[in-house]
Amino acid sequence: MDLLRSNLSRVRIPEPTNRIYKQECCLSFDTPRSEGGLFIDMNTFLAFGKDCVAWNYEKTGNPVYLHLKQIRKAVPEDRPSKKPTLLAIGVDGGFDNSESEYGETLTIVILPDYVTLPFPSVELPEKVRLAVDAILMAEGAERKEQVAAWIADKKQTSPYAVNLLQIDNGVIIPPSGWKCAKCDKKDNLWLNLTNGMILCGRRNWDGTGGNNHAIEHYKETSYPLAVKLGTITADLEAADVFSYPEDESVLDPLLAEHLAHFGIDFSSLQKTEMTTAERELDQNTNFDWNRIQESGQEVEPLCGPGYTGLVNLGNSCYLAATMQVVCSTRSFCSRYYMTQSLKMAFEMAPADPTVDLNMQLTKLSHGLLSGKYSIPALEKDDNANATSTTTAKQEGIPPRMFKAVIAASHPEFSTMRQQDALEFFLHFLDQVERANAVNPELDPARSFKFGIEDRILCSSGKVTYHRRLDYILSLNIPLHEATNKEDLEAFQKFKAEKISEGKEVSSDEIVRPRVPLEACLASFSAPEEIHEFYSTALKAKTMAVKTAGLTSFPDYLVLHMRKFVMEAGWVPKKLDVYIDVPDIIDISHMRSKGLQPGEELLPDGVPEGDMETNKPLPDEDIVSQLVSMGFNHLHCEKAAVRTSNTGVEEAMNWLLSHMDDPDIDVPISQEVEGAEALSLDQSKVDTLISFGFQEEIARKALKVSGGDIEKATDWIFSNPEPSASLDLDATTSNTAPTPTGAGLPDGGGRYRLIGIVSHIGTSTQCGHYVAHIFKEGRWVIYNDDKVGASVNPPKDMGYLYFFERLNS
Repeated sequence: MDLLRSNLSRVRIPEPTNRIYKQECCLSFDTPRSEGGLFIDMNTFLAFGKDCVAWNYEKTGNPVYLHLKQIRKAVPEDRPSKKPTLLAIGVDGGFDNSESEYGETLTIVILPDYVTLPFPSVELPEKVRLAVDAILMAEGAERKEQVAAWIADKKQTSPYAVNLLQIDNGVIIPPSGWKCAKCDKKDNLWLNLTNGMILCGRRNWDGTGGNNHAIEHYKETSYPLAVKLGTITADLEAADVFSYPEDESVLDPLLAEHLAHFGIDFSSLQKTEMTTAERELDQNTNFDWNRIQESGQEVEPLCGPGYTGLVNLGNSCYLAATMQVVCSTRSFCSRYYMTQSLKMAFEMAPADPTVDLNMQLTKLSHGLLSGKYSIPALEKDDNANATSTTTAKQEGIPPRMFKAVIAASHPEFSTMRQQDALEFFLHFLDQVERANAVNPELDPARSFKFGIEDRILCSSGKVTYHRRLDYILSLNIPLHEATNKEDLEAFQKFKAEKISEGKEVSSDEIVRPRVPLEACLASFSAPEEIHEFYSTALKAKTMAVKTAGLTSFPDYLVLHMRKFVMEAGWVPKKLDVYIDVPDIIDISHMRSKGLQPGEELLPDGVPEGDMETNKPLPDEDIVSQLVSMGFNHLHCEKAAVRTSNTGVEEAMNWLLSHMDDPDIDVPISQEVEGAEALSLDQSKVDTLISFGFQEEIARKALKVSGGDIEKATDWIFSNPEPSASLDLDATTSNTAPTPTGAGLPDGGGRYRLIGIVSHIGTSTQCGHYVAHIFKEGRWVIYNDDKVGASVNPPKDMGYLYFFERLNS
């Protein structure tokens, strides 16, 4: 007690604004339930496991800790299991988190000799008692950052409901026996609340669902609201009302009146259909381990170093799948596991290691690769009587602190919503590169980096070259190159017969195109026409041909398959296609050759007159095709201009990634005026110059991008005309290297497939991600916290493919 009193100056009573960690060690994945419990520094309120607390004492000199240890209690075998009714975890009506109950013991520990004092105790100084009480009562920082209960967004009241037009056409809706007015569908039916038409819902990407008649009717009439028949009961708020203009489920406060208009007595109706939210819930509750990518095969669970699962934090599977593959590469394993210990990372970390990417990435790598936390749960359960370990399941580790750090600078990844694994991968590598800027030779992200060279040949016969760096090779999928065209034609006839009979094609009857990966790679290098190209040789606009190649071959080549497209009604859909991917590929033929003997470069210069007035006008063919798909006309014009009229697919891809831009509805003419009036931040100009862009191009790009550096960079690469005329990164000789590509890894063009990130679902905003990794001579599946020997790896269904270069 005297020792404690002599150290009272190092004890603080936490204030409401203090972040208090008490669920997980800041340097490891130890918790109060780990063997050594958790030590909370009573000065900084950071938590440490038994192996790490001494490091904190050495670094800070803080001697007083609250020691939390939780011991599992026996769980009654007859505890009932409730079916969830709400998209939530650990709340009433939500998913049961099935956690065992734990008893907690508390002590005060004084380092370095681990002197222990009991708590509670009246003999403890009042300051210590107050500090412990405040720590125990406070909500943990981990909990605040995690938002543990994942609850679907509440439906909003539709503005179209208040003054909804209802036509007095005498339509009376019977209580049952409904059928689509335009086909034979008798399920998934929607009642339009304006004219009483009963029509089927949207067709799903896999051919199931309706025939799009309800949404087609909206496009013809603009009647905004529909209610799903079969979901109307006495509880009107539970009815599934959809607003087509808002493109989401909504509340209709006047639904009783709107139904009465068509003679519907809702009080007597029984529920016969699932709502949209319930269907999503059903898909989540039935997300079976054996159904995900493994064709119902029994999968042998794996444990040990390199076989640690990641707990899903609520739609964090995109992070888990990506990081499992990344941490299996030699570059990241070496940087954050083999050559850097947890103690080394902690010694380099700032006062709060929870906000340091280097520390949290080291923590994650050690957690995944050490095997410390990859232990079958049954081996740790004293109450388990099972003798077989074949069904043993590891608990996995929760990447909360890593997710908080990597998402701190990104508004989307900091949410609990599903995200695109590709976007996360690129954002992650960008953050790693920034964190290693002082010592770029240590940057493991460079193992993924490579150079791309675009060669533009204009009709004058002269050329210009542009170089850029990238981490991924994004590939179009040329469906016309499918190798099973005869089977596809036969299936289309079979499908037409089924539809004519009013029957649906079952999922196991669907025939999907099979496209060789070689065809996708060839489409990247294929010549591409650029219309409205300004030639400084001809001093006029002309047609040019662009080809692309790689200036270097990275240690790890990541191929991104462009599976997601936009269908009518602004609905993002996924191409239902198989990609035949071999285990070994050779891309040696894709190496760019640079300026060749006899080639003449386009001269320097700018378009005559104001550059803005010489920019390409939107190609009307591209615009009209996009408009026919349901896109806004102004958005289509912008997409065509931003992609230099290179094609419908390129414009559609631009639209998909810019639909939420705040200036998407600003007329192009106003954008130009605003850009010209914009006062440029010189630091942003300097940043773009540091990327290798010329100052004039940097200023123009910032003007048309509203001062946003990221958009400015995208604009430069998407608009070859002005950049070409200003000779951006042009190759001046056969031997002059491009500064931006200096020091990148390079080697032969033969690669072996080592990792696959697959996506299950209709778009990147929903569904599930799973990783498969070739490890120790076999394929392993990583499905969040489940890790097992893969029976049938989905090599033809990947979204991201990771290849490792083979040594010559």
